[in-house]
Amino acid sequence: MGILRVDHPDIMNFITCKEDNSKLNNFNISVSLTEEFMKAVEEDGEFELKNPRDWKPVGTLRAREVFDKIVKMAWKNGDPGIIYIDSMNADNPTPHVGQIESTNPCGEQPLLPYESCNLGSINLSRMVVKTAEGGEFDWARLEETVKKSVHFLDNVIEMNKYPIEQIEKVTKSNRKIGLGVMGFADLLIRLGIPYNSEEAISLAEEIMSFIQKKGRQASRDLATERGTFPNFKGSIYDGKGKPPRNATVTTIAPTGTISIIAGCSSGIEPLFALAFTRNVMEGTELLEVNPLFEEAAREMGFDSPELMKEVAQKGTLHDVEGIPDEAKRVFVTAHDISPEWHIKMQAAFQKYTDNAVSKTVNFPNEATEDDVASAYLLAYKLGCKGITVYRDGSRDVQVLTKGSEKQAKAEVAAEARAEQAPAIEHAARPKPRGEVAFGITRKIKTGCGNLYITINEDEEGRPFEIFTQIGKAGGCVASQCEAMGRMTSLALRSGVEPHEIVKQMRGISCHLPVGFGAGRVMSCADAMAQAMDWYLGYKRQTGCITADRDALSTLPKQFTMGPEVFKRGACPDCGSAVEHADGCLVCRGCGYSECG
Repeated sequence: MGILRVDHPDIMNFITCKEDNSKLNNFNISVSLTEEFMKAVEEDGEFELKNPRDWKPVGTLRAREVFDKIVKMAWKNGDPGIIYIDSMNADNPTPHVGQIESTNPCGEQPLLPYESCNLGSINLSRMVVKTAEGGEFDWARLEETVKKSVHFLDNVIEMNKYPIEQIEKVTKSNRKIGLGVMGFADLLIRLGIPYNSEEAISLAEEIMSFIQKKGRQASRDLATERGTFPNFKGSIYDGKGKPPRNATVTTIAPTGTISIIAGCSSGIEPLFALAFTRNVMEGTELLEVNPLFEEAAREMGFDSPELMKEVAQKGTLHDVEGIPDEAKRVFVTAHDISPEWHIKMQAAFQKYTDNAVSKTVNFPNEATEDDVASAYLLAYKLGCKGITVYRDGSRDVQVLTKGSEKQAKAEVAAEARAEQAPAIEHAARPKPRGEVAFGITRKIKTGCGNLYITINEDEEGRPFEIFTQIGKAGGCVASQCEAMGRMTSLALRSGVEPHEIVKQMRGISCHLPVGFGAGRVMSCADAMAQAMDWYLGYKRQTGCITADRDALSTLPKQFTMGPEVFKRGACPDCGSAVEHADGCLVCRGCGYSECG
């Protein structure tokens, strides 16, 4: 998470730093808004910019101008998010130690310098007892689970291996834990409560109030046995009754990965989709349906493959005939719910959460910048500590689209390109290949095995073609490498500059988004780019490919080009669609999470 205070002199450049969707995708960004700034926005006044080294004023800006720019960028592509930093510091349990300046990547855990987060979540969908009337909430089971969870998370602090001494020292001095929830949407469905209802808001407050109360009690009980956190003296708890073991107890995390493992809805988010189509081997499509919706469909008598396909296409039940009104009332998805209900739900959980709440406020594609601005002001008014918005289809690569909508957008875009395309007078002709070519071969280790990349030159000593051989992998890997080699060769023979090819292929991620081996090879395409980069550097150093072996052995394996961030789209592990939630990409199919 990259965070900058709104009163920093470089704030306008920071707000627009992710305007190009292909850049800076390795982290989320948020702007820390102060009370002074929000007051200036409401009064349409100016606020001071301050030198971050000495906090002396260095100028002023019109608050509404800055606010409108934040809104415009968030409307455009979801970045930056918003953090109400003064609200976070108002609940800072150890102000004598330092001020909160930043959070973890999804914004739910305010952190001091070098402090780490330690989060866990209770699956609320498992807290329902079936009754003759349907189901009721099991408060006794929740209480026991909270007690065990607090004990478990406190143990994690002790057993964890810390990468550096400073992190261990600060973490153990405050012993913050963040117990939260997941499966909230599933719980509401099991109880027959619509997500966008006052009944759901009241239940959210009741559950989180209970978890916070019982969690703090468990922390105080642990303190009796093990002692309080070392920074207790001078904290907000000092002199106010029985001391706790942990400076904070509750946090609402996005649970992108663990909710997949648990088989429940993520965090406090509503369901993203009730049914969707997954593409598997050789174009085969599998229809995947939410198990609770499938169960209800069987019980209510409207279960059929045709209807489920229609639901997967439309992404909502509203316009689907043959589904009872009760099912439509309860089975609402993220895009059925207005931004106001999203924010009210976030505020309900925040009311009884020590740290912060991670949540995405979803907007339809047709939402306006004024709609986003209203959401920011409502979140501030209701006491949220931050807000992340996402307008459907606002990114160049849509993370998850709804069946026919995706096809329709593609058709419209294709028509627009056809209308705007200039007439082609002549096309580039690839240079013909001679009978003999000389080249050089480089072996690079990839996640699929050793990839042998041969780069041949023409008679003028220019790179002319690329051949690849991928160990014993065979199958799709070999065919894809051959296809990339053919297309790269065609580009080279047609006059495309080699460094442009390297720039396009470098950093493409397959199933290894963190890289394989010393070269951090992210895919076979990335390996080919690295080989080409190596070749170009070799040529710069030796001038030819027939240099002696000594020159070849002393050439550095890596040159100046570092891996570019991989483009977001389908899941890099399994190719399925991924969801945009809480500032992160997660795959419900295989468990991949961009945030780890």
